[in-house]
Amino acid sequence: MITAVISKKGGVGKTTTSVNLSAALARCGQRVLLIDLDPNAGASMSLGVGKAELGPSSADLLLRDVSATSLVRETEVENLHLMTASVDLRGAEAELDKRARKDIVLAPHLESLRRGYDQIFIDCPSSIGLLTRNAITAADVFLVPATPQFLAVDGLEHLVDTATRVALSAGRQTSLLGVLMTMADYRLKATRDVIADIRRRFGTKVFVVEVRTNVSLAEAPAYGQTVFQFKPNATGAKAYQLLAEEFLDATRAKSASGM
Repeated sequence: MITAVISKKGGVGKTTTSVNLSAALARCGQRVLLIDLDPNAGASMSLGVGKAELGPSSADLLLRDVSATSLVRETEVENLHLMTASVDLRGAEAELDKRARKDIVLAPHLESLRRGYDQIFIDCPSSIGLLTRNAITAADVFLVPATPQFLAVDGLEHLVDTATRVALSAGRQTSLLGVLMTMADYRLKATRDVIADIRRRFGTKVFVVEVRTNVSLAEAPAYGQTVFQFKPNATGAKAYQLLAEEFLDATRAKSASGM
């Protein structure tokens, strides 16, 4: 299963989710590959890769047709492999825009990786530009982290609609697997109201598990670690482990229905 983790803005826990859900699934015995497609390379650095060590990266896959398998590297987390991002991705959209089928450059490259992994995640930039559109058309499903903030509902609906249309225009049936509520602070009435509204509108497409505000999730990337390495008993670690179980149930149901 290939999952694109998407958002329209930063600060919603997109990379935190990509890294820690991947790690949680690896802890479940799943063979996982995380592809960093964000020029900021946050996922790569969160897994201990220094700035000077980011290349070769996913940019080489998209722009230079380098073999996907040659770009995969091991991490300190058992069962979790990584394809890094690098600064070269900052110019990738301009290069992709020159191609005839600019929305589906990534998809053929990932087919060779499917048989080697149970789960492949793509951490996308915080926008719906060409890099994210390529991730959507390469993926089977997409996952949307969202913070319970004012105007979040309308933004979510627009993002899901846009991603679905991107897939359909490329002849793909990539669909929403689920919305994940992140940075939930139930001390705030607004949090309760927004989450209730999102659950009302999206129903079962919202994961039951919510990731609440947790300092360990914010601190772990500075040490190049997942939350499980940094503080395995943190509430954030427990939330992502529970999410991994719910994620597996959701993907199994999706596969059983023929996606």
